[in-house]
Amino acid sequence: MSQLPSGNGVPLVRGGRWLLAGWSLFLLAGFALATSVSPDPRGFGTHQQFGLPPCTLRMLAGVPCPSCGATTSFAHFVRGEWPSAIRANGAAFALACVCLVQIPWSWVCIAKGRLWSITRPERTLIITLFTLGSLFILQWMVWLTFGRN
Repeated sequence: MSQLPSGNGVPLVRGGRWLLAGWSLFLLAGFALATSVSPDPRGFGTHQQFGLPPCTLRMLAGVPCPSCGATTSFAHFVRGEWPSAIRANGAAFALACVCLVQIPWSWVCIAKGRLWSITRPERTLIITLFTLGSLFILQWMVWLTFGRN
């Protein structure tokens, strides 16, 4: 039977510091990218400013997809317009919050050489992904039932 690691969090594996540094820089780049677009006033469609096509599900079926408004939400989030970010896509707002928290957390982990406050990383990952995925699906069900706005 394996024992839980002692101390506050699991020690980083070889290359873990580099992985966390890269991850935090990737997240920072994502937030920087969100500052480069203006939030679409419709609450969705901001991604088209990157040259991407309109949402396929909206075009073909006339309904929003679960991530509809996510780019708009991030564009509002980085500007501190949090009520607008939540209106655009509340689940994406939750994702943005998780991403924001991970940046300083990554650097604390790098400094400590441990996954700070994480004793079971696989469990933490599964719970985080399940929770965020559930938020996106639940929100989508509400949109399909009652309309998007």
